[in-house]
Amino acid sequence: MKTYIKIFDIPVILITAAVIVFTAYTAYVKPSGHPQIIIQGQEGQWIYPIDAKETLVIKGPLGDTIIQIFEKSAWVESSPCENKNCAASGKISRHGQWAACLPNNVILIINNTGDNDVDSVTW
Repeated sequence: MKTYIKIFDIPVILITAAVIVFTAYTAYVKPSGHPQIIIQGQEGQWIYPIDAKETLVIKGPLGDTIIQIFEKSAWVESSPCENKNCAASGKISRHGQWAACLPNNVILIINNTGDNDVDSVTW
């Protein structure tokens, strides 16, 4: 049995491919909005703008994890966990990047959001 391509198959395939490429580009390559640093810990969640200058002490089951936010980056300065992978992971600064101290239940995520998500009350 032979399979023939119908005349409208090629435009449908091209349009579908274009929609997939556009969606991937807008979702992963060029996110819109203002970058925020979301920090989740045992005691709650905190949101800071990417351009904040903060030293945070986040309490966890093992002790205190110290997080630095400076020059549009965030990183785990120190943590009481045994292997220190979180501190060795380095700085995060782009949408979608994350760092975590899993033994101490602390995670940092960079996320781009809408224009009005962070204000002086949130920060």
